[in-house]
Amino acid sequence: MPFVKVDVLRENLSREKKQQLIRKISEAVTSVLNKDPHLTHIIINEIEDDNWGYACDQVSALKEQGFSTEKK
Repeated sequence: MPFVKVDVLRENLSREKKQQLIRKISEAVTSVLNKDPHLTHIIINEIEDDNWGYACDQVSALKEQGFSTEKK
Protein backbone atom coordinates (compact mmCIF):
# COMPACT_ATOMS: atom_id res chain seq x y z
CA MET A 1 0.00 0.00 0.00
CA PRO A 2 1.90 3.10 -1.21
CA PHE A 3 1.75 6.26 0.88
CA VAL A 4 2.96 9.43 -0.85
CA LYS A 5 3.40 12.70 1.04
CA VAL A 6 3.77 15.95 -0.92
CA ASP A 7 4.83 19.18 0.79
CA VAL A 8 3.98 22.38 -1.07
CA LEU A 9 3.92 26.06 -0.21
CA ARG A 10 0.45 27.36 0.60
CA GLU A 11 -0.13 29.38 -2.57
CA ASN A 12 -3.70 29.38 -3.83
CA LEU A 13 -3.63 25.69 -4.71
CA SER A 14 -7.21 25.12 -5.84
CA ARG A 15 -9.21 22.01 -5.16
CA GLU A 16 -9.03 21.22 -8.88
CA LYS A 17 -5.22 21.52 -8.92
CA LYS A 18 -4.97 19.26 -5.87
CA GLN A 19 -7.19 16.69 -7.58
CA GLN A 20 -5.01 16.85 -10.70
CA LEU A 21 -1.88 16.37 -8.58
CA ILE A 22 -3.42 13.41 -6.76
CA ARG A 23 -4.52 11.84 -10.05
CA LYS A 24 -1.09 12.25 -11.71
CA ILE A 25 0.79 10.89 -8.69
CA SER A 26 -1.59 7.92 -8.47
CA GLU A 27 -1.11 7.23 -12.19
CA ALA A 28 2.69 7.32 -11.76
CA VAL A 29 2.59 4.95 -8.77
CA THR A 30 0.30 2.59 -10.70
CA SER A 31 2.48 2.70 -13.81
CA VAL A 32 5.94 2.56 -12.25
CA LEU A 33 5.31 0.40 -9.19
CA ASN A 34 2.39 -1.63 -10.60
CA LYS A 35 0.27 -0.84 -7.55
CA ASP A 36 -3.51 -0.74 -7.25
CA PRO A 37 -4.61 2.93 -7.30
CA HIS A 38 -7.39 2.07 -4.83
CA LEU A 39 -4.70 1.22 -2.27
CA THR A 40 -2.55 4.29 -2.95
CA HIS A 41 -2.74 7.14 -0.44
CA ILE A 42 -1.68 10.71 -1.30
CA ILE A 43 -1.27 13.39 1.37
CA ILE A 44 -0.79 17.05 0.43
CA ASN A 45 0.67 19.25 3.17
CA GLU A 46 0.42 22.98 2.57
CA ILE A 47 3.15 24.84 4.41
CA GLU A 48 3.18 28.54 5.22
CA ASP A 49 6.00 30.63 3.69
CA ASP A 50 7.34 31.46 7.17
CA ASN A 51 7.74 27.73 7.88
CA TRP A 52 9.76 26.89 4.74
CA GLY A 53 13.46 27.64 4.55
CA TYR A 54 15.55 27.91 1.39
CA ALA A 55 19.00 29.39 0.77
CA CYS A 56 19.45 30.23 4.47
CA ASP A 57 16.23 32.24 4.73
CA GLN A 58 12.47 31.94 5.04
CA VAL A 59 10.60 31.81 1.76
CA SER A 60 8.43 34.69 2.99
CA ALA A 61 11.52 36.90 3.33
CA LEU A 62 12.85 35.77 -0.03
CA LYS A 63 9.52 36.65 -1.69
CA GLU A 64 9.79 40.14 -0.19
CA GLN A 65 13.12 40.39 -2.04
CA GLY A 66 11.52 39.37 -5.35
CA PHE A 67 11.95 35.58 -5.21
CA SER A 68 9.20 33.80 -7.13
CA THR A 69 8.01 30.22 -6.91
CA GLU A 70 6.31 30.43 -10.30
CA LYS A 71 7.78 28.70 -13.35
CA LYS A 72 9.50 31.12 -15.68
